[in-house]
Amino acid sequence: MPRLGVVGTLVWDAIHGPDGGDPHNDWGGIAYSLAAWGAVAPAGWTAVPIVKVGSDLSDDARGFLSGLDGLATDEFVVTVPEPNNRVDLFYHDDSRRCERLTGGVPGWGADELRSAALSCDAIYVNFISGWEIDRTAAKYLATDFEGARWCDVHSLILGVGSGGMREPRPVEDRAAWLRAFDLVQMNEDELGFLSSAEGGRRGRLEDLLSEGPEAAFVTRGADGVEWAIASGSRWLEGAEGGSSGSLEAEDLDGPGATDPTGCGDVWGISCFASLLDGDSVPEAARRASRLAAVTAAHHGTAGLADRLARANRAGNTQR
Repeated sequence: MPRLGVVGTLVWDAIHGPDGGDPHNDWGGIAYSLAAWGAVAPAGWTAVPIVKVGSDLSDDARGFLSGLDGLATDEFVVTVPEPNNRVDLFYHDDSRRCERLTGGVPGWGADELRSAALSCDAIYVNFISGWEIDRTAAKYLATDFEGARWCDVHSLILGVGSGGMREPRPVEDRAAWLRAFDLVQMNEDELGFLSSAEGGRRGRLEDLLSEGPEAAFVTRGADGVEWAIASGSRWLEGAEGGSSGSLEAEDLDGPGATDPTGCGDVWGISCFASLLDGDSVPEAARRASRLAAVTAAHHGTAGLADRLARANRAGNTQR
């Protein structure tokens, strides 16, 4: 039975909307990707969370994970003595926000990651804290891991400033990070930090591909998704429009949308799962965008797995 290793951090979120009302508290971070997995998993695949949780919230975290489908949670969910990561998300509008991080869950060293990764056939890394793996662990993925490798850049570009506020930080040895992955995902702000190449968004995407990834995806909220695919990529088979493509908005801010938190996390694992299942890039991106729209219309992760499963079944019926 093939296995997808999911590397990330479970976070206890407090989501403060732009209206200034009481925050919504729920599991966040990699919880969004794991909640989506049951809806999007290719037949026969199991997801293996490679996650460290703080001792103060370990029981709650394991309880949350036990309620999700398609996960093997008894191997690499590790309780650490540090307090679990907690994030206050302050939204200025429907998409712009700032974050404050507390907690101290550490990342995975190369030896730890190697042990976990060797049990898996593909790896999905989502930088929630920004230090889930270090460059030595990334080098192992680049040189020794034979399966498909996905990276959501996310907080790799964020440090922790005064009072725990997240702020941009330079990405040292950008090439080494990019060589560690076949497929990289980011939003437009993250693309700007990773590449300063001329030629607009497409030129920056192609600049990233020059460092080694086979495909790069930029999520653009209500404006959809754009991607570029390297010549000769294994993911090109069946894709429309040659070596690159784009999507118009797929209802990413669909009717009743209230909360963009986690949309990119659901989008990434949905797209990767579809590609692992043999879908073309446009098909995978379209399916992922549909489920991201569902996420935008849902607060937090409680009940999200069931809602995504229903939406995915409905979408498959219409295909």
